[in-house]
Amino acid sequence: MTGKRYYITTLGDWQRHAARFATSHFIVLDAPASTNDSPPENGARIIALIEADEGVHLALEDDAAFEALPHPLAQKPISDAAQSALAAHGVAPGATTFDAAEAVARVHPLLRHRVF
Repeated sequence: MTGKRYYITTLGDWQRHAARFATSHFIVLDAPASTNDSPPENGARIIALIEADEGVHLALEDDAAFEALPHPLAQKPISDAAQSALAAHGVAPGATTFDAAEAVARVHPLLRHRVF
C-alpha cells in the first residue's frame, strides 16, 4: 500500500531515492530567474509530493536531507525553515502543509492535496 507525503529536500537527494517512488512531483524552490532555460542543479531545493510505500517513507524520514512536512489535514504549522523556503510562493508564517500545497499548486497543479 502506498501513501503520499510532502518533503523539502534537494533535487540531488530526491534523485538518490527516486527509483523507489511509485510517483513523485516537485517544483524547484530556489532557481534563479535568469536560469529558467537551463536545468536545475543537484543542490537546488525542491518541495516534492512523493507517493511510495511505508518503507520508503520511513527511509526518507531517517534521511537528514529530507524534511517531512506534517500531514496536510493536520492543523499543525510547517517548520520555520519550510515556510522560509516556500515564502516566495506566498506561504505565510503559521501556514499548514495544506496551505503550502495550495500555494505551490498554482505552479504545479499535481502538488495540490487530494484524497481519492
